[in-house]
Amino acid sequence: MFGKILIANRGEIALRILRACRTMNIKTVAVHSTADADSMHVRLADESVCIGPPAPSMSYLNIPAIISAAEVTDAEAIHPGYGFLSENADFADRVEKSGFAFIGPRGDTIRLMGDKINAKRMMAKAGIPCVPGSLAELPDDTQQILALAREIGYPVIVKACAGGGGRGMRAVRTEAALVNSIALLRAEAKNAFGSVRASSICLSFSIAHLFLNRLRESL
Repeated sequence: MFGKILIANRGEIALRILRACRTMNIKTVAVHSTADADSMHVRLADESVCIGPPAPSMSYLNIPAIISAAEVTDAEAIHPGYGFLSENADFADRVEKSGFAFIGPRGDTIRLMGDKINAKRMMAKAGIPCVPGSLAELPDDTQQILALAREIGYPVIVKACAGGGGRGMRAVRTEAALVNSIALLRAEAKNAFGSVRASSICLSFSIAHLFLNRLRESL
C-alpha cells in the first residue's frame, strides 16, 4: 500500500483517482498548469505542484517537471490516469528508474499495445481477426491516403496511434472531410499526446451493421 501518490493528470480523471485514494487513506499530490491552479482536483488534493504553463506540451506532458514534483513531495508512486502520458512507455520507464512506482503497465507492455499500429500488427500476426484498416502509419501523400480509405470503404475512423479515451478520433464519411480531419487530428495528437502519428481504421458501426445482417440471415 502506498502512503502518497502523485496524480499526473487533471480534471475529472484526477478527481476519480483522488476519490479512490481517499477511500484507501492514501495522501495525494495534484500537478497542474498555471491555467488549472484553481481547478477542483488541485483544491481537493493534499498537496499540489505547478508544473508549467497552460500548454499541455509544457506541463502535463513535461516528464522532467512531473518527476521533480514527485521528488519534492516525497510521493511513492505516480498514477497517470488516462490520456496524456498514460500510454507513454518512456514515461513509465523514467518513473521506475527515478525510484517511483508506476501505477499502470510496464514500459515494454505499453510499447507492444499502447501504440495502435503496433497492437494491430501483433493481433494480425497472432491470427486474431481485426477491423479492416491500415497496418502502418498513414503516409504524407494525400492520394495514397484517399486510396487506402477507398479500399477500406467509407465511413472510416481516423485515429491517433497514441492516446486513448476517444481523444484523437474522428469519423469521416467523405473524401473532402478526410484530408481536413487528418490535419486536425495530427495537430491535436501532437498537443495532447506528443505524437503526430495517425492510423485509419473502419468505423465501428459498420461492423455492427454486418453483425446484425448476419444475425438476421441466421433467423
